[in-house]
Amino acid sequence: MAVDHRQAPVLEALARYHETDELAFTPPGHKQARGADPEVRRVLGDAVFFGDVLASGGLDDRRMRGSVLQRAEWLMADAVHADHTFFSTCGSSLSVKAAMLTVASPHEKLLVGRDAHKSVVSGLILCGIEPVWVEPQWDPVRHLAHPPSAEAFEKAFQEHPDARGALVTSPTPYGAAGDLRAIAEVCHRRSRPLVVDEAWGAHLPFHHDLPSWAMDAGADICVTSIHKMGSGLEQGSVFHLQGDLIDPADLASRADLLGTTSPSVLLYAGIDGWRRQMALHGTALLSKALDLTAEVRGAIERIDGLHVNDERDFCGPGLAVEFDPLPVVIDLQALDTTGYRAADWLREHHHLDMHVVDHRRISAQLTHADDESTARSLLDALADLVRHAPALRPAPRVAVPEPGELRMEQARLPRDAFFARTEDVALDAAEGRVAAEMLTPYPPGIPAVLPGERLTRPVLRYLRTGIDAGMNVPDAADTRLRTVRVMAGHEA
Repeated sequence: MAVDHRQAPVLEALARYHETDELAFTPPGHKQARGADPEVRRVLGDAVFFGDVLASGGLDDRRMRGSVLQRAEWLMADAVHADHTFFSTCGSSLSVKAAMLTVASPHEKLLVGRDAHKSVVSGLILCGIEPVWVEPQWDPVRHLAHPPSAEAFEKAFQEHPDARGALVTSPTPYGAAGDLRAIAEVCHRRSRPLVVDEAWGAHLPFHHDLPSWAMDAGADICVTSIHKMGSGLEQGSVFHLQGDLIDPADLASRADLLGTTSPSVLLYAGIDGWRRQMALHGTALLSKALDLTAEVRGAIERIDGLHVNDERDFCGPGLAVEFDPLPVVIDLQALDTTGYRAADWLREHHHLDMHVVDHRRISAQLTHADDESTARSLLDALADLVRHAPALRPAPRVAVPEPGELRMEQARLPRDAFFARTEDVALDAAEGRVAAEMLTPYPPGIPAVLPGERLTRPVLRYLRTGIDAGMNVPDAADTRLRTVRVMAGHEA
């Protein structure tokens, strides 16, 4: 039966709400903007408040008999080739935790790529799952991690046959994608599910020139952030399910356990509208975006001192398998400055906000929303950056560890270390102590240190020199890293 993707159940229900002039004696207390502060209304606009209604007893009736959300989720599942889809208004940070809790129970093992986002580590802390870390594929030339290989997951399963499943992040914020088909096959040979944190890949199902979509590659659960590469609002997330290894009722119950009882209809509407947009026009919109991105990449490459990382840089033996060109990752090594300084300069002088920033790169994320005008602003600003590069030198050096120095002993489970008695010790005295906090350079939000890891001098030196160079570590108890929170006394 053909599915009519011109429908948008959430948006249509919201329009009916206004057309029938519903009068609410319920939250939210602003009552369709009437009670909102005038200055807030001026800045935000009344449309924000008009879309802010209760999901149950507002958008739908008290018992949800209109199945508004259910129909929107069903349409999304059809659009992306999934069996079941669930909307979340708490971001993919919640969605990935729900997926983890469905696959493994407290004290059970889960194979996890060590390049996972901090939300995965938060899930380990909350859930009490025992991680079996699977090493990413490390590019020693560019000092960059790519998704772990299928062979690495195979080896981890052989060493831990009691692991309940696997979790991999693909694509990375840099656009590098792993071999999901091969990883799924490794899992399914053992009747174990594969969870893919595809937060950066919500657009992938809608164009054949993009990396493989996790559902098409055989993943059991896929988590996507609609706000990252799509047109949804911040915190809009969707997780998809297929196959018979996971009970959809179990996944729904875990999401309900973690989620809010006051979901934002604004976010639901953004997700629903984006699905309709992509189902009807996604191929054309993304084709235009890919053509523009190719032009931008070529133009940046012609600017002296800048190099745009491409498929030849990121894909190959021991590296990534597929590549998304829309995150335009620019290597600044020839300018002899850091991504931190370059990004700060671009914001100050051109009001441009770059995305991923590290010791030698900046990233300009392009989407179907960009056009010739935004591309020209980016190119003009980058050319000006190169002209002013001498003023950004000398930049403080970041002591990036070699691959063998990156990994520390997981001396305690993340949950046990995080909730242990703690003390704050000077960074210089922290070597050998067991961390009781996450230390996460952000963006992109991949922890350098996890609770329970025994701290080593190379990693501490990396963080210290990174902070001095402009790195942001917002989750540390001491964000300047003069001290580190560790397990106290005999517990360490």
